[in-house]
Amino acid sequence: MRIVFFSFLAFAAFSGVAQAQDMQSHDRIERGRYLAILGDCAACHTAPGGKPFAGGLPLETPFGTIITANITPDAATGIGRMSQQEFAAALHNGRGLDGKRLYPAMPYPAYTKLTDQDVSDLRSYFATIEPVSNRIVSNQLPFPLNIRAAMIFWNGLNFTPGRFQPNKQKSAEWNRGAYIVQGPGHCGTCHTPKTILGAEKPSRDLHGSPVQGWFAPNITVNAHNGIGGWSKNDIAEYLKTGGNSWTLSSGPMADAVTHSTSKLKDDDIAAIATYLKDSGEGGSGSKPAPVAANDKAMKVGAAIFKDSCAACHRDSGRGDVSLFPRLAGSALVQSDDPTTLARVVLHGSRAVATSAKPTGPAMPAFDWRLNDAQIAAVLTYIRNSWGNTASPVSSSDVAEQRSRETKTTAVQN
Repeated sequence: MRIVFFSFLAFAAFSGVAQAQDMQSHDRIERGRYLAILGDCAACHTAPGGKPFAGGLPLETPFGTIITANITPDAATGIGRMSQQEFAAALHNGRGLDGKRLYPAMPYPAYTKLTDQDVSDLRSYFATIEPVSNRIVSNQLPFPLNIRAAMIFWNGLNFTPGRFQPNKQKSAEWNRGAYIVQGPGHCGTCHTPKTILGAEKPSRDLHGSPVQGWFAPNITVNAHNGIGGWSKNDIAEYLKTGGNSWTLSSGPMADAVTHSTSKLKDDDIAAIATYLKDSGEGGSGSKPAPVAANDKAMKVGAAIFKDSCAACHRDSGRGDVSLFPRLAGSALVQSDDPTTLARVVLHGSRAVATSAKPTGPAMPAFDWRLNDAQIAAVLTYIRNSWGNTASPVSSSDVAEQRSRETKTTAVQN
């Protein structure tokens, strides 16, 4: 009887340990799943119509095209053979399988800030997803940029490895937001201007930058062309639903909202908003002089706006909340770079649809109806009406965007 009793105790103790280990494993996998959402891994590593995380999405860079890697646990074509140490080295130091040097299209300059625990949890999650056999040749760069050894010099000039260091003078919420924005969220990868070598300019953090044929806008507290006029609730609403009273997300940001920010915990979204409103970046800035109302482009643009735009965006430029973006006072409209505006007018766009705001309004294309000079005129008018002030748009700016999209479509077909 005593032997049976002690055997039962031993079995119960072993079962308790095993159950605790299973629970710990489940918790780690779940944390890793959430981190993959926080880092928006699916947006880059899932090709249209492809299996999740199997790679194959072309990323345009100023230096050429890079194809995103297969990060499923397939041993032959994915990351199944990577050890925990190699996985951590990829995120923290830009070194892949067998020490292969990665290009910063994989944003390890941001991921280096991830905690060791977060990296370990990510690894636990990726080990559980469906393995997909999909061999990718990521490096499509021209010679000599395709020589990975060059990254030794790039890293020496532009990369400082190291984990996130909290600011003890700030709140826990602020530090959580800073960690997300600077680390797993890698917001600066898109929103920070780049040097001639493709590195982020620390002095211009989050001031906006061209990306994939769009312009990722200024998200500093600049009151003119940043988000200085947004409240924390405005930021939270935009990240959670894809829109607010100021604007609607489209293009690459629509993907980020769909795959990432709309699925984040409310506490994390609040933390991001807290940090962005108090990041120390942007300042008040200065406004350019407005284009005179009697300027020829302004007069032509006013007529085109009345004929083609006012029905949705209103004569006042205030639009219709959740349907047609506001133009008056819009930071995006007053951006230093009109790339996104030209692209949207030329080729149209559809705003993101989320469960909170399931209607994704569409903007029709005008490339068939308006020539480059006409589009330049209406954009100049929009950027300098209702109190807006921004540099005029030239017909060559529009022609460049039209040509870029034509070339991109030809390559895709």
